[in-house]
Amino acid sequence: MLNKIINYSLNNKLFVLLGAVLLIVGGLFTVQKMDVDVFPDLTAPTVAVMTDAHGMSAEEVERLVTFHIETSVNGATNVRRVRSASMQGYSFVWVEFDWGADIFKARQVVSEKMVTLGSVLPEGIVPVLAPQSSIMGEILFIGLKSDSTSQMELRTLAEWVVKPAILATGGVSQVTIIGGDYKQYQLLADPQKMDFLGVSMNELAQAGRSFSANSSGGVVRDFGNEYMIRGMARSNDLEELGNTHIKTVNNRPVVVSDVAEVVIGSAVKYGYASENAEPAVIIAVSKQPNINTLKVTENIEKNLGEIGKSLPRDVVMNTRIFRQADFIESSVRNVGSAMLEGALFVVVILFLFLASFRTTIISIVAIPLSLFGTVIVLHFLGMNINTMTLGGMTIAIGSLVDDAIIDVENVYKRLRQNHRKPREERRPVFDIVLNASIEIRASILNATLIIMVAFIPLFFLTGMEGRMLKPLGVAFIVALFMSLIVAMTVTPLMCKLLLSNEKYLDKNKADSWLTVRLTSLYEKSLEWVLRNKKKVLYPTIGLFLVSVGLFFTMGRSFLPEFNEGALVITAVTKPGVSPEETNRLGNLMETELLKIPEVAS
Repeated sequence: MLNKIINYSLNNKLFVLLGAVLLIVGGLFTVQKMDVDVFPDLTAPTVAVMTDAHGMSAEEVERLVTFHIETSVNGATNVRRVRSASMQGYSFVWVEFDWGADIFKARQVVSEKMVTLGSVLPEGIVPVLAPQSSIMGEILFIGLKSDSTSQMELRTLAEWVVKPAILATGGVSQVTIIGGDYKQYQLLADPQKMDFLGVSMNELAQAGRSFSANSSGGVVRDFGNEYMIRGMARSNDLEELGNTHIKTVNNRPVVVSDVAEVVIGSAVKYGYASENAEPAVIIAVSKQPNINTLKVTENIEKNLGEIGKSLPRDVVMNTRIFRQADFIESSVRNVGSAMLEGALFVVVILFLFLASFRTTIISIVAIPLSLFGTVIVLHFLGMNINTMTLGGMTIAIGSLVDDAIIDVENVYKRLRQNHRKPREERRPVFDIVLNASIEIRASILNATLIIMVAFIPLFFLTGMEGRMLKPLGVAFIVALFMSLIVAMTVTPLMCKLLLSNEKYLDKNKADSWLTVRLTSLYEKSLEWVLRNKKKVLYPTIGLFLVSVGLFFTMGRSFLPEFNEGALVITAVTKPGVSPEETNRLGNLMETELLKIPEVAS
């Protein structure tokens, strides 16, 4: 089978060369289309259930809300773990499904379970499914600040202008707004007036819930026509809102303005946001799973550029507070640089040992062809470009040229041997190249398969480890397999085309000076080792034992530390410290950090 492939390649040079060109063109086209990210998709199928518990204590939330939600989903199909957090007024439950489960079916299962809880949860408590987000969290932080525009207006702009524009971008899961003053219409009750007019707090609250609302008055049919009647009571005018009817006392209507003052104010604040120690509104953007972070970020920034023209002139929008795309681009660029540097080192070493431009070119052609072929296969497998797939290809670079080097070196040697013979005894170049390639084909195949087998255990990893490391193994094995194909097709053909010229063989009859020197040095070293077995064996055993001991004393970590160019500093205050005091302390920290010259924001 393999011999037939080599024979076919040597007999059909146009087909093989055209296939190599198409492989490069297809690889370049595929690279531009593929998604780019830091890691493979590590998002486990997880459904988050959020519940507003209306001011209940943490203990009540746990007992009356969280417990019932957890109990209802625990036995659902494919659920592997349920986690929860209960705090004052809020309940969060995370339902994790088996890897590979369809997230939309999982959300449907959880949604059906929530419907059955209506009779056991306290009145008015309604669980809500959170939007589906990626495990990579927020991809972009946007800051809004101004010297003259109030924090309330900034928050309103964020809620009604910026947030809708971001959500309209495909791939965005959730937009969270932090800071600013949330605009409210507030009723400031006067207890004395309420007592004098006999208005209770419940009556005032009911009036507040019902004011500024349109209502239907039915229809009127007259002379063959039908007219819709609507009560147009919706208004933003404070005076009109103050005229909302509460009740009638002694045949006199009591309105809201009789017992309370209607004002526009801010909601009670439970947190603050700042940018460079100045009050600001921060917008956190989360992406959906399996979405290209770079493309989503680019589209968001494009939309923000459009709406930025409509914002007040004094409002400054900063999209560089945190930008995950910067880390992705830097990481991929670093791995790509490492791959390029490795390839250059391979070229230099090949030229030093082979001492021939032609043999070096034939050998290094295997690198781009194998890598472009790998990219195409990864694309068809539904994988993206990330540090793991690039890492697998980088590790494989040294092995990619092994098959080609062995083939080139053996063919080159046989061609020179054939050229030294008298002309009448020389065999055809085709036969020399074919036999030389077949001669070492079994060795190359066995060596390549052994290396592939060494990476097979990666495919048995499960959970997060499997999702992280399997792409590395796939990229490595595919790259090696592609190099094997190149070595059986393109390499023999290029040897036939570039190395068979008689003038070239006349100039390169002897081995390179480096090969001669190293061969002599290796021969002397081997003789010394064979004469001094104990001097070699005992130190080797000692080094092995020392390395084993050092291995067990080394630290353990699933992933190395990553330098994103950004630090997250978390400060924890004592229980009971007010948000205002916490904000003051946070601003002090920001002020001190900004004194460091390298800190940008």
